[in-house]
Amino acid sequence: MKYLLSRQMMHLNLYLYSPEAAGHLMSRLHPLAERHAVEKLGWLRAAVLGANDGTLSTGSLIVGVASSHATRGSILVAGLSALVAGALSMAAGEYVSVSSQADSEHADIAREKQELATDWEGEVAELAGIYQKRGLDGDLSHEVAVALMKHDALGAHARDELGLSEATAARPIQAAFASATAFSSGALLPVLAAVLTPVAWVSWGVSLTSVVVLAILGVVGALAGGAAPLRPALRVTFWGIVAMIVTGGIGRLFGV
Repeated sequence: MKYLLSRQMMHLNLYLYSPEAAGHLMSRLHPLAERHAVEKLGWLRAAVLGANDGTLSTGSLIVGVASSHATRGSILVAGLSALVAGALSMAAGEYVSVSSQADSEHADIAREKQELATDWEGEVAELAGIYQKRGLDGDLSHEVAVALMKHDALGAHARDELGLSEATAARPIQAAFASATAFSSGALLPVLAAVLTPVAWVSWGVSLTSVVVLAILGVVGALAGGAAPLRPALRVTFWGIVAMIVTGGIGRLFGV
C-alpha cells in the first residue's frame, strides 16, 4: 500500500511541477479556473509600452512642429516620418535584444548537452537536488530525476534547471513584429488627428487626442494586469502632457 501511494505521489509531483501540465489540469478540473495577472504581464507590458511610445513620441513631435507654424504638409511629413522611424527603431531594438536572449539560451542548452554527455550521474544528482528543494524526499527526488532523464534528459534540465520551455523561448522576429505593430497602432491616431484637424488647431487637436489615447492605454493596461486603473492612467497622462508642453514650447521658441 505504501509503495502504491509513493508511486501515485511521484506521478502527481511530476505532473504538478510542469507549468504547462498544471495549467492544463486546472482548466480540466474547473472551466472557471483562476488566472493570475502575472501570466499576462509579458505580452501586456510590451504591447502597452509600444503603444504608449508611439502615441507619446509621435504626438509630441507633431505638436512641436505644428507649434512652429509649419505648413500642413510639413506637419504630416514629420508625423509619418516619426511613425515609420519609431516603428522600425522599436522592431530593430527588440530584434537585437531578443536575439541576444536567444543566443544565451542556445549557449546554455549546448553547455547542458555537454554536461549530460560527460557527467550523467552528476546531472542526475543536480536535478534530484532541485526536486528536493521543491519538497520531495531524497529517494523520491532521485527516482523522479532518473525517470525524467530517461524520458528526455535535455528537456528536463532545460525546464527545471534553466527555466526554459517552448512557451517561453525567445523569438526575435515575432518580438520585432509585435513591437513595431504596437508602436504603429499608438502613433497612427495622432497622425490621423493632424490630418483631420484644421491647420490652425493641429497642436490642440493632436494634444487632446494623444492625452485621451494615453489615458485609455493606462486604463486598459491596468485592468488587464489586474490593477486599479486610476493611478496608471493619471501617471501616463501626466507625463504625456509634460512632453507635449515641452515640445510645443520648443516649437514656438524656434518657430518662424
